[in-house]
Amino acid sequence: MPEHVTVVTHPLVQHKLTLMRDKETSTNSFRRLLREISQLLAYEITREMELTTKRIETPLCPMDAPVIDGKKLALISILRAGNGLLDGVLELIPAARVGFVGLYRDEETLQPVQYYYKVPGELENRLVIVLDPMLATGNSSAAAVDLLKKSGARNIRFMCLLAAPEGVARMREAHPDVPIVAAAIDECLNEQGYIVPGLGDAGDRMFGTK
Repeated sequence: MPEHVTVVTHPLVQHKLTLMRDKETSTNSFRRLLREISQLLAYEITREMELTTKRIETPLCPMDAPVIDGKKLALISILRAGNGLLDGVLELIPAARVGFVGLYRDEETLQPVQYYYKVPGELENRLVIVLDPMLATGNSSAAAVDLLKKSGARNIRFMCLLAAPEGVARMREAHPDVPIVAAAIDECLNEQGYIVPGLGDAGDRMFGTK
């Protein structure tokens, strides 16, 4: 396992991922499972967040209690499939700031083409979590991180459901400072650049489009 990648092997994550892989799983169920699994992955990716203390009073006595330190973290969804992960993470961290990167993959070159970019300010002072269910070729993910670094982001993490070895290698080459949290690393990419065995196109399955 590459040292910059964490695969979340928790039984609930793996069980839900299996249900999502099944081609018979409905759009409604896929969307619900994606939201649920995103919360479990978010638990792992936020494990190293810095804490400080705040003086509070419990019903019994005053105490210095732990609270998250620094600016509110930023969640960056790579459109459109990243929104499925975003919904779940926002339930867990409702105060997070949210940004969007619009990239589509040219089906001939497999290279990313940018069409939208809107992110929160002061990224240099925030933990930035990039969300995309599939790390396939890694080209779009690497391009999104390029854009975020140009906007000042310095503390970036990447969260996905599935990764291909090719995508992991591409991200390691382009951004070795960005840790990756995934539910699984699959076998390979096919000739169309899809993850195998994978779960199909996450956006299509989430939104019911073809």
